[in-house]
Amino acid sequence: MKQLTQRLKDGTMRILDVPAPKLGRGMILVRNHFSLISAGTEGSTVTAARKSLLGKAKERPQQVMQVLDVLLQQGPVQTYRAMMKKLDAWSPLGYSCTGRVIGIAPDVSEFSVGDLVACGGLSASHAEVVAVPIHLCVKLQPSADLKKAAYNTLGAIALQGVRQADPRLGETCAVIGLGLIGQLTCLLLKVGGVRVIGIDVDDRMVEIAARCCADMTVSRGEAGIAERIETFTGGIGVDAVIVAAGSDSLDPVNFAGRICRKKGRVVIVGNVPTGFDRDPHYYRKELELRMSCSYGPGRYDPLYEEKGIDYPIGYVRWTEQRNMAAFQEFIHSRRIDVGPLTTHEFSLEEAPQAYDLILKKEEPCLGILIRYDTEREHEAEKIVLRRGDPTGKVGIAFIGAGSYAQSHLLPNLPQDSSVTRVGVMTSTGTSARSVAERFEFGFCTSEEREILADSTINTVFIATRHDSHAEYVLKAFAAGKHVFVEKPLCLNEEELNRVREGYRTGTSKLLVGFNRRFSPLARQLKERLRPGPMVMLYRINAGKIPADSWIQDREQGGGRIVGEVCHFVDFLTFLNGSLPVEVFATALPNTLNLQDTVAVQLRFANGSVGTISYLSNGSKAVPKEHIEVYKDGQTGILRDFRELEVYGTGRPFREKHWSQDKGQKEMVRSFIETVQEGKHSPIDFGEIEAVTLATFKILESLRTRNVVRLNP
Repeated sequence: MKQLTQRLKDGTMRILDVPAPKLGRGMILVRNHFSLISAGTEGSTVTAARKSLLGKAKERPQQVMQVLDVLLQQGPVQTYRAMMKKLDAWSPLGYSCTGRVIGIAPDVSEFSVGDLVACGGLSASHAEVVAVPIHLCVKLQPSADLKKAAYNTLGAIALQGVRQADPRLGETCAVIGLGLIGQLTCLLLKVGGVRVIGIDVDDRMVEIAARCCADMTVSRGEAGIAERIETFTGGIGVDAVIVAAGSDSLDPVNFAGRICRKKGRVVIVGNVPTGFDRDPHYYRKELELRMSCSYGPGRYDPLYEEKGIDYPIGYVRWTEQRNMAAFQEFIHSRRIDVGPLTTHEFSLEEAPQAYDLILKKEEPCLGILIRYDTEREHEAEKIVLRRGDPTGKVGIAFIGAGSYAQSHLLPNLPQDSSVTRVGVMTSTGTSARSVAERFEFGFCTSEEREILADSTINTVFIATRHDSHAEYVLKAFAAGKHVFVEKPLCLNEEELNRVREGYRTGTSKLLVGFNRRFSPLARQLKERLRPGPMVMLYRINAGKIPADSWIQDREQGGGRIVGEVCHFVDFLTFLNGSLPVEVFATALPNTLNLQDTVAVQLRFANGSVGTISYLSNGSKAVPKEHIEVYKDGQTGILRDFRELEVYGTGRPFREKHWSQDKGQKEMVRSFIETVQEGKHSPIDFGEIEAVTLATFKILESLRTRNVVRLNP
């Protein structure tokens, strides 16, 4: 399929052939008829992309600080990879579209193939086909005007702003900023019996509002407009102000306070600073300042948007989906007419011209529609980027290629002719195409069958979200592929049993991404101390991860113990040379029930004892990982995989590296060598199984507050 994309590095905009998006749980697949360009939001995105690197840095200081943090912690190589991963990738544009349903996930009952729908959110992009979660879609009448329905997302944003302003019949509301959302806001206010004052710095926008949707319009550049508004309201001032402008200036918010009546309401919908002047207006009038969050309740809530868990209507009357449905009803019943707001229409192939039009500002442009060729045949095809028969002994494919894979796995694939990079599968077409281009794979796809059925692929790297690891491992085993799977191997004992059975009945090699044991300093530490009974202390200053992150979700990420503490259990297993046989764990009480500040005691088969202190409540100024090992009069100290010290054998041994090396490069090299030469896996399956089981037993120990034995 074709999709409009841009590259952040230089702002290059292209219509790319990309795989159709993967239809996930709780989603529908939609063939787009029209999508709407948001001149404000998307114009800002394109403007930022076309700036120099220095200009981008000035505009996004928080991201610059993140880059500096990576530089300090991981060194220049990983910093460069992290930057290029963002800058080189093709990014989708758009977030409001309409079309016809062409596919539904098995768990979806609210929609049917053939339904007309309007969609919102970042997945509702400028593409021939989009996959959208059900709570970001609304069903349309068979007779719906799809051009007008394409205003779906921006209409919901405007409607949520109106709800926050809470205007009453007969009141007066001013709208500052008459871009597309401002104009839609004016239309909705008029429907509600509210007198509307439209204000903008652009005379052309003021003229459009005067024709379409406002009772009074003024240009912000005119003198005495506050007095004119006061006269219009009979000396009272406006009851509410909705700020729909985009500006770096404090003027919109301060002016809102100037024209608002005593105890009135000011609602921020647009992107403006809120550091307003307290006196005289906001303080003396006791004004109420509210923020309006995008489309409404449910926005940014993964339980609502991704998992499809609705809010009870008795408690949350207007969710983002209900706002979309209400807006579509206003259009269908002809109580509002967004038709006059459409100033331009382009085919998908002409879409880059629309953005040039927005940025040049040579003519007024509000609603800009992109039109799609709905007669063009659609297939969920793979996109071939390089033809020719693979010649390498190892034919590699990736299932999933997110941030970690692009930073630590893909860059470390061997460059020699014995390895062929065959295919990449991700859930979105733009990411699959970006990764395939950047790392020189033969094709990209969003369909797993293209990977599993390809006879030229004998090795699969799985780097998807944690809940799909076991499923993909088993499918790869069934297809006769060797498997590298990023940790964790699976999320529960039932999955572990199935993976064990699949491994033992097949001939595939398996490696889980326990990379720390491959670190050069880690191997030196083990070599100098030798395996045997020892006491090991592993402190991880892990930092906080938001409670609504997929990693914290027990169903998707497994939680931080299964998802990350497995690394540290494996490392201690590697150091002492025997398997864990007993665990006991305690956690710091947490009101959110997050088990991410935990102390774990492990006992191993050879008598070794290990303590893992996994901490989310520490200072960022302290390095993440610190390891101490005590054995037979010797002490080894490993600091953040940069510095190693060993005491007790004469003169102390010290080694310090300029940058952190957690072993990813050596791990990938060892696995490829295993496949090439038919060797045993770098980590025995018994160790992988025992480490994985230990993480499940840590959770059991936390629940029961008892010591739990393992039977690996």
